[in-house]
Amino acid sequence: MVLRHDSPDEEILSGLLKHPSFVRMAGHASGIFGTWAPKMHAYYADHLHRLMDHDKTLTRNFENSIFSACAFNFGPQTVCYRHRDHANLPFGWCGITALGNYDYKLGGHLILWDLGLVIEFPPGSTIFIPSAALEHSNASIQKHERRYSFTQYTSGGTFRWVDYGFQKADVYLVSLSEEGRQAAAQEGRDRLAFGLSLFSTLDELQ
Repeated sequence: MVLRHDSPDEEILSGLLKHPSFVRMAGHASGIFGTWAPKMHAYYADHLHRLMDHDKTLTRNFENSIFSACAFNFGPQTVCYRHRDHANLPFGWCGITALGNYDYKLGGHLILWDLGLVIEFPPGSTIFIPSAALEHSNASIQKHERRYSFTQYTSGGTFRWVDYGFQKADVYLVSLSEEGRQAAAQEGRDRLAFGLSLFSTLDELQ
């Protein structure tokens, strides 16, 4: 979803968004998401479609993807430090595609600190993680190697904007009656359970 980019970034980013390789990667990742998390995928798609219907000035990054945002990490040795993506949907998924030319046996691994996992991440692979919930990073690569990444996600603020009637949270909450505010508070308390209900089990996917 494009709001505005500063020049000269506009021309470069517009070219990347139209490039057949990234269009295919975006659609592939969105398809993976729909296959392994169909309920979560539907939740993302519903909010994106409602947002686009409400504001006709917005432009989707990719017509074949239900994510509203993406990031091109240009490297040339892209690795991320230990972090959580706090601005993303807390229970949402982030699709990460690794690119470049590096020995994935020796570096570039995805590290999930909370789970104690170190996962090989070869160039051309796409991995989904709940990036706001799990602390994650990458292992470094060798000095002569190159690594880039392409990431798709939707911020938590985008979901709130849609759910609150396309207005800021403070404006929305002030407009509510006392009963409405109590209902909103209860919805917040139930948010974790709701988010977990969007995850699919292997039995459900069979």
